[in-house]
Amino acid sequence: MNYLVCFDGTQVARDALKLAIKQAKVLEAKIFLIHSMMGGPYLLRRDLETAERNLKQARLLVERENIPCKADLSIRGMEAGEDIVRYAKENNINEIVIGVKRRSRVGKMLFGSTAQFVILEAPCPVLTVR
Repeated sequence: MNYLVCFDGTQVARDALKLAIKQAKVLEAKIFLIHSMMGGPYLLRRDLETAERNLKQARLLVERENIPCKADLSIRGMEAGEDIVRYAKENNINEIVIGVKRRSRVGKMLFGSTAQFVILEAPCPVLTVR
């Protein structure tokens, strides 16, 4: 069983990771972490370093629980939702865990563009955490 956690360092992403860790322990699963960033060579070095540091901390947290983990910073020039869906297909992911931020009434219906795209296009079930 392979879980994909969309991890950008925010509190909602941390909550999603905590839930994935609980599930992975029970099912003896592997956790894949992804932080998708657009911009390629135009990304600020500071933003890349922050993303790498956040992923490393998350990976260490997973590994401390004796759960196999792979962490990837993805900079393929795609929108985050498209990148996450493609990554899930490439890595035989069984479930995606993604955090959604609380929003206005309209925002609640739409979830946000990244989460909405993942929910609609993912090749596997998507668990949302708020």
